[in-house]
Amino acid sequence: MIAIEFASKKLRKQFNEEKELLKTFGQKRAKRIKVVMTALRAAHTLGAFAPPYGPPHRCHELTGNKKGKLSLDLDGPYRLIIQPINEPLPERPEGGLDWNRVTAIKILGVEDTHG
Repeated sequence: MIAIEFASKKLRKQFNEEKELLKTFGQKRAKRIKVVMTALRAAHTLGAFAPPYGPPHRCHELTGNKKGKLSLDLDGPYRLIIQPINEPLPERPEGGLDWNRVTAIKILGVEDTHG
């Protein structure tokens, strides 16, 4: 199973307490967060989310100033932002992240990555 950490105690509380989840994100987004978190907790590696696995989570690596982070679809333009935290970071021989060897992630937050 993927080991999951949170960027802050506040974020951990928001994701792990139903009342906080609903208050912070609203019913629709909270429901999507629960679905994504259940899938993450059930996966053995991040490889279960690697392209071309596509919907419903459409996990993909970010670029630019968010390089090294990944996003998973929630609702509308909102994404769950995660970061692999394996030490050392697993890479493929040809370069890039080896999703099949990522067994630990940090939840960084929920944001609109397009705005």
